Amino acid sequence: MKPNVLITGGSGLLALNWALAIRDRYPVILGLHKREISLSGVQTRSIDLESTEHIICACEIAQPQIIIHTAGLTSVEQCESDPGQAQRVNVDLAANVAKATAKLGLSLVHISTDHLFPGIIPLVDEICPVAPVNVYGRTKAEAESRVLEAHPQALVVRTNFYGWGTSYRHSFSDAIIKALRAGKEITLFRDVFYTPILVETVALAVHELLDLKVGGIFNVVGDERISKYEFGLKLARKFKLDASLIRPGYITDQPSLVKRPHDMSLSNQKICKLLGRKLGDVKEHLARLQQQEQNGLAQELAPYPACGGVLS
Repeated sequence: MKPNVLITGGSGLLALNWALAIRDRYPVILGLHKREISLSGVQTRSIDLESTEHIICACEIAQPQIIIHTAGLTSVEQCESDPGQAQRVNVDLAANVAKATAKLGLSLVHISTDHLFPGIIPLVDEICPVAPVNVYGRTKAEAESRVLEAHPQALVVRTNFYGWGTSYRHSFSDAIIKALRAGKEITLFRDVFYTPILVETVALAVHELLDLKVGGIFNVVGDERISKYEFGLKLARKFKLDASLIRPGYITDQPSLVKRPHDMSLSNQKICKLLGRKLGDVKEHLARLQQQEQNGLAQELAPYPACGGVLS
């Protein structure tokens, strides 16, 4: 019998795409904060992450065996302007989830980020010491430590994902597609590099890791290091959109932005060696993104309207 999977931050882009990726394989419960969500084949449940006791009570009712913790405050600007809120959402809630799942003996996947390093060295591996350059990165780095301290067997996933979003939460790929389909020019950075991966690919790879009963930190990212600008060009070509609308820009010309690493690329050699395969490059993932739209997945997510709340 397949284990029940509870995903926190259940109305967020990551959680929704994760649920769609695994709903045919596992019973899925989306843990919600304020929004109401309805996805075919997926259960929902209100869950309060403010205390360990609340999480334990919710888990005793829902009976999950696996928790995927995706809830968080991901806006770099918002974290910088309100570090207290960033600490509460990104660190304290993650620690609560880790303590509760450890007490109940549940498997935990904690979603981290690639914003943990100065951005000087490309393709950073899991053993490189973290040195974040902004509040968002610092809270995510602290969250990793707190999670593994409370639940040493937890799986910490560093990633940078994209996928189809909702009306209130667009991914990087959504923003590009929407602008180009509307005939609008956009500017993308040529001097910011990363290793993007489709959410579906992240989810399926993580569940393979869970099946292998491994824990610790894993970079679950694509095989290809690419600039934001080059990613946009590849996306435009794949979806037969006007790539000439994409202008090259440079983050070094944007002094008003909160400081960010210029190279967020991570090495995925550790997970690839363990799974015995590659995770795929940008071309492969964009082909799957296009197929998802053709299969109706994008349309299934699109209807949800915007509403208040910082937790997804």
